[in-house]
Amino acid sequence: MKVALFIPCYIDQFFPKVAIATLQVLEKVGCEVFYPVNQTCCGQPMANAGYASLANSCNKNFIQNFYGFDYIVSPSGSCVAHVKEHLHYKPREKEAAIMRNNVYELTEFLTDVVKVVNVGAYFPHKVGLHTSCHGQRMLGLSSMSERVGPSFSKPEQLLNEVKGLQLMRPARVDECCGFGGTFCVTEEAVSVRMGQDRIRDHAANEVEYITGGDVSCLMHLEGILKRQKSRIKVVHIAEILNTKWSIK
Repeated sequence: MKVALFIPCYIDQFFPKVAIATLQVLEKVGCEVFYPVNQTCCGQPMANAGYASLANSCNKNFIQNFYGFDYIVSPSGSCVAHVKEHLHYKPREKEAAIMRNNVYELTEFLTDVVKVVNVGAYFPHKVGLHTSCHGQRMLGLSSMSERVGPSFSKPEQLLNEVKGLQLMRPARVDECCGFGGTFCVTEEAVSVRMGQDRIRDHAANEVEYITGGDVSCLMHLEGILKRQKSRIKVVHIAEILNTKWSIK
């Protein structure tokens, strides 16, 4: 299984440990992983700001770097959702269409493609799962509470098999954290209040960590937690799945 590792620019710059953990988890489950060294931003910031047309060079570069792999896997639901929805480049539209179908968020790839749930991880802590909007509502990683139907969550499937981990469900399981890309800049006060509400919900469960599949959401929540001088830490799900020891 030839897998290309797609690492969003903000993870590359600020959270490289998440990228390393993703690589090691994929190798642990038997994937042959490649990292295209000339990859850059996928273009999501431009699209979020209403300038999707300016992301054309990003699309061209993405195709040049990632075309030809069996799968493209990323530890960021929002970036994967962007590629699935917006990867277009007229000179290579046929390749773009193939790639839109071959790009996966990490937990989706593990559960649906590799079909593995227990990766042999050990994390003896109380953990709250933040369900990110892009992953839930665009990628279908989990069910939505407002819809009638069977409840499911691919990240929860993986976390429930982590030895020692006690998964705590918040009261409002699929509420937005308020990050929302450019929303946290244009509507700062609303964004912060939404994040505070999310943290309050998790804190009521006395969690030690908040995890999720989008570092952008975790970064937003971490900023609020630090300003509150909270003992709660954030950790990406890839880091949990990759560790057999407590993160200090």
